[in-house]
Amino acid sequence: MPWQAEEAPDPRLLAFNEPLAAELGLDAAALRTPEGLRLLVGTAVPDGARPVAQAYSGHQFGGYSPRLGDGRALLLGELVDDAGTVRDLHLKGSGRTPFARGGDGLAAVGPMLREYVVSEAMHALGIPTTRALAVVATGRAVRRETVLPGAVLARVASSHLRVGSFQYARATDDVDLLRRLADVAIARHHPAAADAANPYLALFEAVLAVQASLVARWMLVGFVHGVMNTDNMTISGETIDYGPCAFMEAYDPDTSFSSIDEGGRYRYGYQPLAAEWNLARLAEALLPLIDEDPDRAVALAVESLKTFRPRYDAALADGMRAKLGLPAGADDAVVADLVTDLLALLQAGHVDWTSFFRRLADAARGDAEPVRLLVLDLAGLDGWLERWRALSPDGAAMDRVNPVYIPRNHLVEEALDAATGGDLALLDELLDVLGSPFEERPDHERYAEPAPRDFGAAFRTFCGT
Repeated sequence: MPWQAEEAPDPRLLAFNEPLAAELGLDAAALRTPEGLRLLVGTAVPDGARPVAQAYSGHQFGGYSPRLGDGRALLLGELVDDAGTVRDLHLKGSGRTPFARGGDGLAAVGPMLREYVVSEAMHALGIPTTRALAVVATGRAVRRETVLPGAVLARVASSHLRVGSFQYARATDDVDLLRRLADVAIARHHPAAADAANPYLALFEAVLAVQASLVARWMLVGFVHGVMNTDNMTISGETIDYGPCAFMEAYDPDTSFSSIDEGGRYRYGYQPLAAEWNLARLAEALLPLIDEDPDRAVALAVESLKTFRPRYDAALADGMRAKLGLPAGADDAVVADLVTDLLALLQAGHVDWTSFFRRLADAARGDAEPVRLLVLDLAGLDGWLERWRALSPDGAAMDRVNPVYIPRNHLVEEALDAATGGDLALLDELLDVLGSPFEERPDHERYAEPAPRDFGAAFRTFCGT
């Protein structure tokens, strides 16, 4: 639906991604001018641009909402980056749209900077993600639990097509609309599907494959999305929507931070199951395209959906093998037993996920003391280390995949609180450290340390609406 952003009384740049701007062929200096800031908040768009608020449906925490859509967001348009790839330029917090559902359509500085920080950290970690181009303070107050300064996030994505987009098209009972949407998704994200005997089944299988890989990558770094609704699962396989997201510290499959996920539906260990459930909803939406015979369409979709778990398991196993520095020739069953026993050891000891794997590389090089300091059950750890070392782990290879730095929740909150109050120094330093997550810096030890115990017990994240 064509729409216009609300005016920003006093736009001021808080964070700007110059490397991404260059990748998109944008003039960074021009974007820093008053007219450039108006573009970044959506109030001044180039000639010929036609911003739209996108419609989509979605299952939110399992409950179906037939009409969600961009309640506080606008798709400004498409850009072609320096690799020739089409990218979306999208805004969050730009004002109410017809999909606002009673909300004010605005966003506060803190949540928009959270998305900037975490999405750029995910990018640096090598995880497919939407990217943050800029956060601009609007000069407008936003009412939440308290009155907060408002902001707009400019976000870049391969596209904003979601499982919910297909649910919306299917709900119209317009098969031609559904087919046109699927054809766009194939052309833009999964062109090989066009040559398949059944292109729409091939599209489903392609989305399933990229999502299996994506969620495995989340699990390997301890990322907890927090709101894995079907409108937050992309067709491209990029992570989208960094509202109540956070990173697990002490290993526990039941880790959940989201204030609105009261039942823990999207807790850390449930994320693969949530993804599989969402993909089943995509399959339902695509059924009329998969086959004219409803029974045959269901049978084909079910067979394809069954491949999600093996794909995910294989991606996770490969990733865990890499985190442990083990060679490709190591026996799969032996590695699987090592992983199972290690996870039990970490959970029982409340061991920090990120610190453990980074220090484990020292043990591969002959110095086990750094990792032993993290674990109370030394007898159990020493027995496990003996079995692991017998497989000749490669410490240097481990350093390339196990980050020193992740967006530690207490550090993110510290930086966002300061930025909300007008001090951007902590934010800038945090972004600098997270931009090189595998590169240890001797003078930045605090960025590698877990949160104080009293912080983690009470920490909750919020959507920001």
